Amino acid sequence: MLLNLMRLKLQQRRIMAKLNQSGNFHPHPDVVPDIPHPCETLCVIGQTEAENEFLKAFNFERLHHAWILAGLKGIGKATLAYRIARFLLVTPTSLTTNIFSEKNLISTLNIDPNNLVFGRILAGSEPGLKVIKRSATDTGTLSNVIRVDDIRKLHSFFGLKSANDEHRIVIIDSADEMNSEAANALLKLLEEPPLGAVLLLISHQPSRLLPTIRSRCRTLNCKQLSATDMIKALEQTGAKSIDLTSAQALVELSSGSVGTAFRLLNNNGLTLYADLINLLCTLPKFLPNDALALAKTVTGSKNNERIDLLFFIIDFVLTRLARYGAMGTTATDAAPNEIEILRGLAPDTRAARIWANTALSVNARARRGLQVNLDPSTLVLDAIFSIVQSAKQINQKPFVSTIN
Repeated sequence: MLLNLMRLKLQQRRIMAKLNQSGNFHPHPDVVPDIPHPCETLCVIGQTEAENEFLKAFNFERLHHAWILAGLKGIGKATLAYRIARFLLVTPTSLTTNIFSEKNLISTLNIDPNNLVFGRILAGSEPGLKVIKRSATDTGTLSNVIRVDDIRKLHSFFGLKSANDEHRIVIIDSADEMNSEAANALLKLLEEPPLGAVLLLISHQPSRLLPTIRSRCRTLNCKQLSATDMIKALEQTGAKSIDLTSAQALVELSSGSVGTAFRLLNNNGLTLYADLINLLCTLPKFLPNDALALAKTVTGSKNNERIDLLFFIIDFVLTRLARYGAMGTTATDAAPNEIEILRGLAPDTRAARIWANTALSVNARARRGLQVNLDPSTLVLDAIFSIVQSAKQINQKPFVSTIN
């Protein structure tokens, strides 16, 4: 079994390489480089409850025609969608016709790894599966939204005959990116679904979907990964081994997103965040040498990814400060002594407002600076100076009126 899986993975890699060279394969724009595409990943980590809920519906002939796979970005929703698609394409519903016989119940979404469905999905040639995502515009650039023309492609898809006469699967990745016209076109399809249709809507923010769409779908809630699950997921991507403490820090910094955790791990993100926390420990004092040392880590033309990562980390800690000041609680340390430092810098709701405004200001200034190609180290120093000024403002006692 293990040998078959290894052979399959090698075959998948070869197919992906050929398709990339030919230009016929366009991976999803949000996929992190060097991490297997969700359609290439055989199993999903940490979403057993969602899988079991889907299998329960399948086993007892309550398979709904539309499902929302909901949860934070990067926790395995797309991987689960492809697992469901492969399962439905190779598993006849006739296997569970007798719902009172336990031996007929299916307990896993796993299928034979040698099944040709794997290769056909990788090659984009599976007639029973259609993936809807942002497509290229007339100018060749990637659209910012899923447009109505993308949804209208489903009419021809459902008009074709597939190798599997029972199910025709649609994955929309992600449904949050549909514009209003596309959402309304999908709604019409949900109101009168074609025979055998199963639509899988991947959603990072289900509240952004039309209420009428949500009401016509069943929801599979995917959970944020635990530290243990994060270790397994990262090992599945080929990342180096990490300990439980580092995994917990990655869960905090990435909000459970495997892709973000992979970026952090490969770019020494944990060390970078620890350095930033150490800098915050000195506030409201400004230590030029420490600030310059942090800024120098993003200098050079080869550090573009590290630049993005550092500003991601700065935004993360500012948001964390605002949340701590507003709610008084946070999860666990993502760096040594972090919670104690947050407590000192964000003691109340007044501090929370200051940090929230600082986050907005720093993000806007960094975004504009990067757009006009300003020196990244200068932008980092500007962000640190803004943080220092905010800390000084919080350290001042608020004005109290003595007028009766």
